[in-house]
Parts: sequence; structure tokens; C-alpha cells
Amino acid sequence: MTQDVGTLPNKRYTVAVVGAGIVGVSTAIWLQRAGHDVVVIDRTGPGREASYGNGGILASCSVVPVTTPGLLGKAPRLVFDPTQPLFLKWSYVPRLLPWLVHYLSHANPVDAGRIAAALYPIVGDSLADHRALAQGTPAADWIVPSDYLYLYGDRAAFEADAFGWSLRKAHGFTWDELDGPALKAYDAVLENFGFAVRLGEHGYIADPGRYVEHLAAHVVADGGRLLCAEVSDIVSEAGRVIGVRAGGETIACQAAVIAAGVWSVNLTRRLGLTVPLESERGYHLELWAPSVTPRAPIMVAARKFVVTPLRGRLRLAGVVEFGGLDAPPSQAPVGLLKNNIRAALPGLTWEEETEWMGHRPAPVDSIPVIGPVPGVDGAYLAFGHHHVGLTGGPKTGRLLAQLISGHTPDIDLAPYDPGRFR
Repeated sequence: MTQDVGTLPNKRYTVAVVGAGIVGVSTAIWLQRAGHDVVVIDRTGPGREASYGNGGILASCSVVPVTTPGLLGKAPRLVFDPTQPLFLKWSYVPRLLPWLVHYLSHANPVDAGRIAAALYPIVGDSLADHRALAQGTPAADWIVPSDYLYLYGDRAAFEADAFGWSLRKAHGFTWDELDGPALKAYDAVLENFGFAVRLGEHGYIADPGRYVEHLAAHVVADGGRLLCAEVSDIVSEAGRVIGVRAGGETIACQAAVIAAGVWSVNLTRRLGLTVPLESERGYHLELWAPSVTPRAPIMVAARKFVVTPLRGRLRLAGVVEFGGLDAPPSQAPVGLLKNNIRAALPGLTWEEETEWMGHRPAPVDSIPVIGPVPGVDGAYLAFGHHHVGLTGGPKTGRLLAQLISGHTPDIDLAPYDPGRFR
């Protein structure tokens, strides 16, 4: 799936990339390799937002959207059962409701299949895409090839997830099924589970924040600029981008990529395009110096949370909260993660724990927004990756570099077209 950016462009552009998360930094690296000059602008610095706090898994198999058939029937329990991984700040619900109604309308077999078909070209070869991105940079040391396990209480629980696994099978994923003794032989730490699905050719990033920092440092070492500033506008003249306004100055450029995650919406609105997107407030809990460590990243299917063996600690993630950008973190999601890991790995101890909350960019149709802004030459969007930003960031960056260089992208970009929200 992964291909070269292509030959050098006919013109060498200065490109401003707004956002220094995995999507923005990947875009910058592939633009530099295509012969362009790059300036990356971020309000907090490289890898400080969702790219810092994600689950760390290169989850190529994560093509199944949240909006699968049956979600509407499960919604009351998801909302009111404190053991479920969905939380709401009730004061935010009136603002959330229009987006939520549209979002839930996709919980049917046809739309779920369409979304999976759109996600697969972006995430389906993530390990290879990350290796290609990080090749020749210090960031390569953070990439760890591994299996990825989905854990179930028994085979019947796995069979109840048949729809999602049918979508993965349709896109070429294969797996091994491990019953109790085989699972224990694979990893004795997982003895509390009766059944698992093992997917090969996956991987994880041993420290996502440091990984993105090292990629950004490579951008600078290769001649790029990195600015810590708030971007307030994309400046255009006669329908074409001429600069980016950031930190009180206008930075001249011939193209601009908005890759600022959930904070991209205000900038796209100034370009005349309103993208219906919400913040999925995500949490992680890190357990330092754990007494046991799983052999590979795991998804505990019944509780919808992941455990990733980062360097020196376990990272637990997978909780969703809707409450907007401004509300402070809640304690209940972190408490749930702690209860979940105690149920999954009884007897686990650790020396220290750290908590984090950040914002996943969730488009109303669960498909990333990738491509040119209608009516504004030189303006491009690259955000809205929902739960798969780390997984799909390198591929997205390569596609943007191909577009800006005037090359035909590796894949059909129609499903990701920003114009669908025109």
C-alpha cells in the first residue's frame, strides 16, 4: 500500500502546517522529502495534545466504527451504567444533540461498511507507514512491531461481535483464535480470559509523545521551522492562500495545511467551510513500574479499553466523554479505567500513576477530512481521525504531500473530501 511521494514537484512551495501532532508532523516530513519548504505552527508544541495521550497502538484493524448496528439499543445502558466507557457532561447535551443525532444515524450496516471501507486505506498498513515515515530519524527507535490481542471471556462473547469481525475479514485481516490453554501458553498474564483473537503485523509506539517530538526535531534538522503560536487565520488573496496569521505576524506561504485536530474547525469556518465535528474527550491512566506486563497490546472487548506496554509503564485508554473543550477533567473515567485493569489483571501492582485527558476530533460521519478546501486554492485539511489519529497519521501526511506536489495520490480521496460538508 505504501508508495513513494513521487518525483520532485515542478514548483517548490513554502507550506505552513497548522498543528504539530502526528498528522501535521507527518505531513511536514513528507513535504520536505518532496522538495518543499515547511513551517510547522502549533499553539502548545509538538505532540502535546491527542498525539501525546492516545493508546499508542498502531491499530490497523481498527476499521470498525463506533456506529455499528445495534448501537441505538445499547445507548441507554452506555449512558446510565457507570461501568460502561461512555460519559456525558449533562450541561453540554443541548449543544451536543444536533451532532449526536446525525452521528447515530450512521449506526446501520450500510454506513458502517462504507466507513470501514474509507478507514482501511488510511490505517490498514500502519506499521509499514510509520517505519517509512521514521526511517533515518531518531523516532524510529520508538516503533515496536507486535501482535494485537482482543480479549473475551469466552468464544460466545467473540461470536457476539461477529459484525465487526466480518468487516475486518472483508478488508483482508486474518487472525488466530486462542482458547484458554492456548491463550495461557501465549501469555500467562492473561489467564483471567477464556478466549482471544490474535492479529499479527501490528505494533505500538513505546512513547507517543516523545515519538512525535523526535519527528518534529527531524523536521527542524532538515531545514524546517517550528513555531509555538496560536494561528488565528489563513490569509488568502483572489481565492488563493498567501499566508498564515499566527502570533501577531503573517507568515508568507503558498499553501497551508490545517491539521490541528479538534481545534481545526474555527479555521476551516473562516475559509467558508463548516465541518460538523465534536471533541471526544479521551482519558488515559498510566501505571508505572507494573508488577506484570502483557506481551503485546490488548483490547479488553467487554469493557472497551486497551492496555499498551509502553516503556516503563502500562497505558490504559479507551474511555469517551462528551463535554466540550472547556470543562475540566472528570474523575469517574479514570476511576473506571482503574477498576477495569484490576478486573482484567487481578493482582497487578504498580508504584506510581499518572492521568491525562485530551480531545479526539470526531467528525459526524466518522471519516477523516483530507483534501483541498473548496474555493480556496492552496488550502488543505487533514484532521478528524477520531480514534485512529496515530494509526493513520503517516498515511495522511503522505497523501497531503502528494496533493500539494501535484501528484496523483495513492488512493481515491473522494470519501475524505472536505467538500462533502459544503
